Amino acid sequence: MKALLNKMFNKDSICGWIFILPAILGIFIFIIIPIFCSLGLSFTKWDLLNPIQFAGFDNYKLIFSEPLFYKILLNTVIFAFSVSILGVIIPLILASIINSKIRGSEFFKSAYFLPFITPMVVIGIVWAWIFDPNIGFLSQIIHIHINWLYDSKFALPALIIVNVWKLIGYNMIIFLSEFSNISQSLFESAKIDGANPVQTFKNVTVPLLSPTIFFVVIITAVSSFQVFDLIYLMTEGGPFDSTNVLVYAIYKNAFEYFNVGKASAIAYVLFAIILVLTLIQWHLRKKIVYNEE
Repeated sequence: MKALLNKMFNKDSICGWIFILPAILGIFIFIIIPIFCSLGLSFTKWDLLNPIQFAGFDNYKLIFSEPLFYKILLNTVIFAFSVSILGVIIPLILASIINSKIRGSEFFKSAYFLPFITPMVVIGIVWAWIFDPNIGFLSQIIHIHINWLYDSKFALPALIIVNVWKLIGYNMIIFLSEFSNISQSLFESAKIDGANPVQTFKNVTVPLLSPTIFFVVIITAVSSFQVFDLIYLMTEGGPFDSTNVLVYAIYKNAFEYFNVGKASAIAYVLFAIILVLTLIQWHLRKKIVYNEE
């Protein structure tokens, strides 16, 4: 024990601790403490003004007894599932095409990545104009009057399109970085053996990129379950709660209805869903990821 302490607190180690101390304090103050505070608040009733009252499991019972919660949960699952599929398949296909050394590949990399670094406020404003049923760019192109953001049938698909569009560049760059680690001789061998582009993609590209695909699926799914800014900017959960999702419900309960206890309970329901989903995906990695032991 003494040797371990001496190793941890020698001159060099102390310098290292000093450098990482701001990051550790930031994580502790802004992440760890709020996590436990939120867990405690989920068992209380508090409106941010009056004293906190212990409520036991009343908030959780209230959540699971409301039909609206299940509608919000279904919206969240549909949104996350759709984005996780389209936000992985489309970038993978684009990365495979760009990796084939097409003309202007550098331009396409920049063009596809640009939406990811664009502020969500700008994206929300631009796409709200694109989806405008009267003067929107999309309506002018297809010549069909559709209330994209004001119709409960189209609002959620419209948000899925925007979110996938924003994610394409980031996920594509991840796939392209992994392509650089794959020997080009494998693709050349497949071409010599007579494999067409579809067969090469299916039998060479996908198996070799399966660890990266698995990683991208997980981070895309987790981020999709936590979507908020896009909903807040474009639809505010409407129309008729057709685009209301769990994180937006947390925001409304906490800062509009001033029901902090219920908001915290919803947050931990979301945490449990993401945890279970991640564990399931991690358990299935041996069946999904090529050559995983």
